[in-house]
Amino acid sequence: MLIVNPVKVDAVRLRSAVVAEEQAGGWRRSVWLETSADDPGQEVARTALAHDPTVIIVAGGDGTVRAVAEVVHSSGTPVAVVPAGTGNLLARNLDLMGSIETAVRTAFTGSAHPIDVGVAELTHRDGRVGTQVFLVMTGVGLDARMANDTNMVLKKRIGWLAYTEPISRSVLGNEQFEMHFRVGDAKERSVLAHTVIVGNCGTITAGILLLPDAQPDDGLLDVVLLRPKGFWQWFRVAARLGIGGLLHRTEGGRVVLRAAPDLRAMQYVRDRTLTARFDRAQHIQLDGDSFGLVSAVTITLRPGALLVRRRRPRAR
Repeated sequence: MLIVNPVKVDAVRLRSAVVAEEQAGGWRRSVWLETSADDPGQEVARTALAHDPTVIIVAGGDGTVRAVAEVVHSSGTPVAVVPAGTGNLLARNLDLMGSIETAVRTAFTGSAHPIDVGVAELTHRDGRVGTQVFLVMTGVGLDARMANDTNMVLKKRIGWLAYTEPISRSVLGNEQFEMHFRVGDAKERSVLAHTVIVGNCGTITAGILLLPDAQPDDGLLDVVLLRPKGFWQWFRVAARLGIGGLLHRTEGGRVVLRAAPDLRAMQYVRDRTLTARFDRAQHIQLDGDSFGLVSAVTITLRPGALLVRRRRPRAR
């Protein structure tokens, strides 16, 4: 069973790869479903589940995968990702990047691994309350303004570099908002923040390791609060993220990171829930898609709720 975002995917190459794996493994011909502007993935996911598939192959970007996961998680049916978006952050965090052929081979021959699913209950400024899921991360502030303000045509042409313009505007303006939040069972705190990001995975656009302790299957949410004041504090945040990504690749580097002093402008916390309310409604994004303005949000986690096909370890 395939769910395909036709705007993102090289359909001819994908079909060829799927047919090759079907023939190699003696599989029946796969059913092919497409997303649309009116259905980013939820309805076709329900149709796919009605066929009781062995696996649902999702070919598209993070938004397509998120929409399908919203329906498929907790069903017991695994999904396989053929990354074809701008960021492909879930695929990067799960080490699933590669060619279409490699991704399709993993879909047919890989093993299912459970990952956590983030759940965001959004209270919009008009009082509406809705619930959405995310697999990578959700954010308020700069993170959400990137999703809301980035030129889609430019994003399609030059990829993540299209985010530089809204990032520059946001950093130069250094607009902060007042947030009242509670993590787990702790008391509510009030802070002025520029950005708050809650992640199930740690790596963001351009390969930056934003949440160094985040694991998609650890049953915990990782939260970072960015509160830089002025250029030099932004510079220190950027330097820490850049150097931290390099150091995190080795055990010795991770020891150095743990010993480094905390930055007041960048605070981390881990727990299973976060609730926040805002004096002024703020933009929010989930897995790179904008979900409008919200006055409050409650974020929780469903541990191990989604099965994802990953490459089998090589036999030694």
